[in-house]
Amino acid sequence: MKKVINVPEQVVEEMLQGMVLAHSQYVKRVDGFEVLVRANKPGAGKVALVSGGGSGHEPSHAGFVGRGMLDGAVAGAVFTSPTPDQVYEAVKAVDNGKGVLLIIKNYSGDVMNFEMAIEMANADGITVDKVIVNDDVAVENSTWTIGRRGIAGTVLVHKIAGAKAEAGAELEEVKRIADKVIHNVRSMGMALDSCTVPAAGKPSFVLEENEIEIGMGIHGEPGTHREVLRTADEITDHLVDKILADMPLAVGQEVAVLINGLGATPLMELYIVNRKVAALLKEKGLHIAKTYVGNYMTSLEMAGFSISILKLDSELKELLLAPADTPALVQF
Repeated sequence: MKKVINVPEQVVEEMLQGMVLAHSQYVKRVDGFEVLVRANKPGAGKVALVSGGGSGHEPSHAGFVGRGMLDGAVAGAVFTSPTPDQVYEAVKAVDNGKGVLLIIKNYSGDVMNFEMAIEMANADGITVDKVIVNDDVAVENSTWTIGRRGIAGTVLVHKIAGAKAEAGAELEEVKRIADKVIHNVRSMGMALDSCTVPAAGKPSFVLEENEIEIGMGIHGEPGTHREVLRTADEITDHLVDKILADMPLAVGQEVAVLINGLGATPLMELYIVNRKVAALLKEKGLHIAKTYVGNYMTSLEMAGFSISILKLDSELKELLLAPADTPALVQF
């Protein structure tokens, strides 16, 4: 295992220290906890958004703390859900009196611990609600999951719900718009190679030199199948077909597209994938209103990518295109 770290047990702590030093205009640490919040807390009267999960998916989630997106992010150990007390501290730190919405990826540990934090916060008089993202069309009831997994489409939930909250909406409305995004976004990914969790010291799974995994999760969970490496166009065709089969779209429908790198895939290759996605959607009479290409929700140094497609209406489009400013993006 080759990694640019000091000791495996300190990777999250040292990463958070480095993030705050690099992005002090955006984020600050909640003392004693693996929690980052906005450096300048918004004024009273704004619904706050908190997300998080296991570390190793950077820039998710702390990279999206800032104006127009999240108010706080909770970092668990690598690929491990944060504890309820960490989530609870995040809620307390960001609460502005109008309530807090938790955006949770659908993994059993995350759901359980975030829900326990809601109970703790409610007992403290803080109004907290939640949404659970389950955009992965590949498999159901997989490792660590009851139902579909939450993957890169979560970032689009952050963006649109964050814009709604920034506009001064009530908690009920922010939750409604987050659920609307979840209902209209689908994702699927593939891997060329595995990743290595620092504490484990060995790859999460092993692929042969000419083998790829289709539909795996962002923690290396098994996908739908393994096959011989094909061309970028052929792989992309398969993933888009699976997404659109699950979410049929009418001719003329507007969509947003997110081509997400998993950590070790060059931008060159992501743009090649995007070229094919754009061609496929055009063939089907769909209009792309916005495209995002880059690393948004990674899996350490995993080689591969995922595709997310979001069905838009005028409400979702306006919020998607609203200004945002966070460490992971200058303008979303």
